[in-house]
Formats: sequence, structure tokens, C-alpha cells
Amino acid sequence: MKKLVAVTSCPTGIAHTYMAAEALQMAAKEMGHEIKVETQGSVGAENVITDKEVAAADAVIIAADTNVDKSRFAGKPLIEVPVKEAIKDAKGLIEQALAAKPTERKADSKMPVVEKKEKSGVYKHLMTGVSFMIPFVAAGGLLIALGFALGGIYVFDCPGSVAEALFVTGKGAFALMLPVLAGYIAYSIADRPGIAAGFVGGAFASGAIYSGQFLAHPPASGTSGFLGALVMGFLAGYLVLGLKKIIKLPKTLEGLMPVLILPLVSTAIIGLVYLFLLGNPLVAINTGLLAWLKGLQGTNAALLGLILGCMMAFDMGGPVNKAAYVFGTGTIVAGGSPIMAAVMVAGMTPPLGIALASTVLAKKKFTEAEREAGKAAWALGLSFITEGAIPFAAGDPLRVIPANMIGSGIAGALSMILGCKLAVPHGGVWVLAIPNVVTNLGGYLIALVVGTVVSGVILSVIKKDIAE
Repeated sequence: MKKLVAVTSCPTGIAHTYMAAEALQMAAKEMGHEIKVETQGSVGAENVITDKEVAAADAVIIAADTNVDKSRFAGKPLIEVPVKEAIKDAKGLIEQALAAKPTERKADSKMPVVEKKEKSGVYKHLMTGVSFMIPFVAAGGLLIALGFALGGIYVFDCPGSVAEALFVTGKGAFALMLPVLAGYIAYSIADRPGIAAGFVGGAFASGAIYSGQFLAHPPASGTSGFLGALVMGFLAGYLVLGLKKIIKLPKTLEGLMPVLILPLVSTAIIGLVYLFLLGNPLVAINTGLLAWLKGLQGTNAALLGLILGCMMAFDMGGPVNKAAYVFGTGTIVAGGSPIMAAVMVAGMTPPLGIALASTVLAKKKFTEAEREAGKAAWALGLSFITEGAIPFAAGDPLRVIPANMIGSGIAGALSMILGCKLAVPHGGVWVLAIPNVVTNLGGYLIALVVGTVVSGVILSVIKKDIAE
């Protein structure tokens, strides 16, 4: 029997994180090994691996789409893969980990530290930023909605009231969204030395740092928004990596690099680049994009909703799904976003359609285990956890994925056509009862029901009987 430790983490920290952990635990048990899995989810790190457990481990598995600190595992055989790999082939990962070579230690350090390599993978850096941003968006959106619910549409004219306090707090959380996104993208690329420049770049993009005297469009009339935060976050991260190579200090001064030299130089450069070079173009692009989105009506809006819906259902939590989700979160403003509404309704549809088919419409076409999983898919779908459809898609992708995409595409298109707007990035149906979270609640529920029924009916028709 071998002992293993593992860390699982997905961008939202809700579904993949725990599904991967469960898959690794079950696989290890079947193979006769012992494993402890630390989950770094939306509630923080749970089941944390101790130094004693690391020392006793024969191998380490990191299944994550976000940046995970590997320094504590130095000297141990270690593999690092996307979180979905643990769900698909947990036994294969355990075998790979046990066959892996030990990681290196720094020769000049008493503490084990993994040799740093320049991290690669734009998607992973983006998802790290998004995972830190989501709590600010969720808290801000819900607090703004609660403020409106208690104080009415003119809550900001009620100074000193609880409603106004909630509204202002929500707006404050919202204001931190873009700096946090940019800051943690930079952190994912360059670790802690990159976080200051990233936050400052995101603050410029959000308008938190006034830049009207330099830009044609001051914050009052336009900012570079989500697009600017992305650009500045990546620029800050890779800038710091470059400065690490260029700036050489005597060994006696090397301790100043991460806490003084790199933050100082990179933050100064980011400010100058934004104010004198990139600010105006980014503001113009973002302003034009927002104007185009606001002008979408009828066929154009339906087409965008259809595309976003298909993206949400294509890989159910993978890169394509997350691209649509990130686009949706970037459009959230006080009052709600039609893009975010289409994204969430389309994300709820796949597990709900599968649940409808497996537990109501075509029970005989699913195994007993699938029918039990279908019961859980009801709760997962209603909670906007698209990953609840993954086990079914993995078992029969050529039928399940097209059925999901059609239903989600229709749900997204209907949401856009009916003028639905959503003010929060997550929560599923459980947040819809809060006043002002969703615009046109009746239309939104119609889009969800129609998309679910379409997916469920198509899957019931095209799926083969178990006996065949």
C-alpha cells in the first residue's frame, strides 16, 4: 500500500474541486492505496495536508485549474494536471504519480522549495484571477439587490438608512472586482511580486484611480472595464517576470527584490503605460463594445444568446464554458446584465435536461446508477452547477453533448429575446427570489423550462436502450 496526497482546485471552487477529490479517493481505495485530498474550494482550503503527511507521502497529485503553491511538496514525486483529468481517469493519475520522479530542492535553502519555472497557460492565469474575483461580484451584486429590495429604486437618496448602507457596501465590493481580477492574474504569472502592479492596473481599468487628465474619456464617461483589467493583469505579470531577468542585484540586496524593487518598478511602469499608451485605446474599445451589447435586439440578441448557450453546454465547466462565463461576469453592472442572464440559464439547462430524461421521460434508457445520479442532477442544475452533466457526457458524449447544446442554446436565446437581466454571477434559482436580482423573472423561468424540456426530450429520443 502506498500513501499519496493530492490537492484539487477549480476556478469557481464549487463542483470540479469536490468531484475530482471524490474520484481520487474512490480510485485509491479500489487500488489499495491511502490518499488524503486537500480541496481548495470556494470556502477555502479544507482537509489541509500537514507537513507530517507530506513527509510520509510516496507521491503528490495536483489536479487544478488555478495556481497552487507546490513549495511544500519539494522532493516528492509530483504530477500536475487540469482538474478534469482527475474526474476522467483518477486511477491513471495515481499510477503516473507513483512513477514520477521527485521534484528538486533549492541547494541554498534549508526549507524545501520547488525550483521556479515560468508558469505557462493563459487559461490557468485567467481562471486564477476569476476565482478570486467571483466572491466580490457575488457579494456586491446581492448586496446591491438587497439595498434596492429594502429601500426601493431610489435607495441612494435615503442617506443613513440600512438599505443605503447595504447598497453602498455592495457598490464597494463591485468596485474591487476588476483590481482583484487583474491583481490575481498577475499573481498567478509572477507570484507575490506581481500583485501590486496587477492591482494598480486593475484600479486604472475600473476607474478607481482617476485618470481624466490623461485620458480622453475620464471615469465619469467611460473606463476600460473588464477588457482593460485583463490586459493590465497579464501585462503586469509578464512585466515582473521580465524584470526578474533584467534586474541583477548583489546577493546582500536580493531580499529587496520581491518586496521593494519589483513592485516599485513594475507599478511605475504599469501606471505610465496605461496613462500614456494603452488607456485611451482600451477605453474606446470597451465603450464601443458596451454600446454594441446595449444595442443588441431581436435577432442579434437571440444569436448571441444561442452562441453563449452552446458554449456553456459544450464542455460543461471546461475552457469553452469558462470563456462564456467570464464574458458574462464581465458585463455585470448594477441593474443586471442580459449576457449574464443568458449564461446562467444556459448553464443550468444541461444537468436539468439530463435529470428530466433519466428520472422522468426515459428511465429505461439509463442504468440504475445513472438514474440515481439524475436525482442529484436536479439539485446541481438548479444551483447552476453545469458539471453535474459531466458523468453522463463522459459515458455517451455523441448523444448527450449535442442534446445539451441545443437545449442550452435555446434557453440562452430565449433569455435574450425576453429581455431578462441578472445582477449576480451565480446561485442558480435560489437567488431569483431576491427582488431586483433578475429582470423579467417570468420570462427567465420560461427560458429555463423550455431549454430543459428540449434537452430532456432530445436525449430521451436519441439515447439507446440499455439492452441494445
